[in-house]
Amino acid sequence: MPVATPAQYAAMLDAAQKGSYAYPAINVTSLATINGALKAFADAKSDGIIQVSTGGGQFASGTSVKDMALGAIVLAEATHRLAERYNVLVGLHTDHCQPNKVESFLKPLIAATAARRAAGQGNLFNSHMLDASELPLEENLRLSVDLLKLCAENEIILEVEAGVVGGEEDGHDTSGVAHDKLYTSPEDMLTVYETLKGLGRYMFAATFGNVHGAYKPGAVKLKPTILRDGQAAVTGKYGATAEMDLVFHGGSGTPLEEIRETLDYGVVKMNIDTDTQYAFTRPIAEHMFKNFDGVLKIDGEVGDKKLYDPRVYLKKAEEGLAKRLQHACDDLRSTGQTIFGKV
Repeated sequence: MPVATPAQYAAMLDAAQKGSYAYPAINVTSLATINGALKAFADAKSDGIIQVSTGGGQFASGTSVKDMALGAIVLAEATHRLAERYNVLVGLHTDHCQPNKVESFLKPLIAATAARRAAGQGNLFNSHMLDASELPLEENLRLSVDLLKLCAENEIILEVEAGVVGGEEDGHDTSGVAHDKLYTSPEDMLTVYETLKGLGRYMFAATFGNVHGAYKPGAVKLKPTILRDGQAAVTGKYGATAEMDLVFHGGSGTPLEEIRETLDYGVVKMNIDTDTQYAFTRPIAEHMFKNFDGVLKIDGEVGDKKLYDPRVYLKKAEEGLAKRLQHACDDLRSTGQTIFGKV
């Protein structure tokens, strides 16, 4: 099955909202990480989301080119072709794009989808994320409105964020942000809903103490009830159909019970990057340590081509990533929930 159509992607989000589960959204940077993600989703019989960050796109374009939009297009096109061999639905998404990268990243990707649609092809990406949380809420939403309208013209869903996810990701460091910015208020959620209502479909990354990066269990103090209270503020005023599609960022080290709690409050997408990066790299490190004499030409020897062939250790890395991502499907209750063939 190719990447989900706009209608299928919307149905995925609807099913997750109705069923109180969420999709792992994994950041990819290469064919090996794409293949690991597709394997995990297929093995888990779970639909899922594959996403590209600005840094991931830049990396994929090569060290000489460093074009974040071009790299994202290459990874997306590869995903379209590879996904045809799997019996699950996959959505394509782009991760955190700050305001200063909208012109060089988001708009070229939206234009690429528009060009595909004009040629009778499907969307390149199903959704994009604007992370304008560094701006005052009024400015953030002004930019969000403009981009949501542009996305809606092309049946693209926009993810927006109010409040700040702490820590550092892809070179964007918010570790010094004011403490109160780590928590989205019910008033902010209501403002987001009222501002974007009727313009197009969107997802909302509300913040409840989330922090990017690797942390031991208990190191990050989340307040999932913020999501409950924000949803209550919206649905209390506008009815049950106004429930928002929420996104969970910065979940590394989060106890399972807190992850599951967020699903009951409307989280339909949870980003996973730090944990899968480690799961991909760990088998490579183990391979190198165990086969030191073979992967290096030391003391005048020739090494062992069967050990330093990149395919050998990248295959192990792909499998490590897939295993960790399948575990995420279990945590988020998406295992066995594919709607492939039903919509």
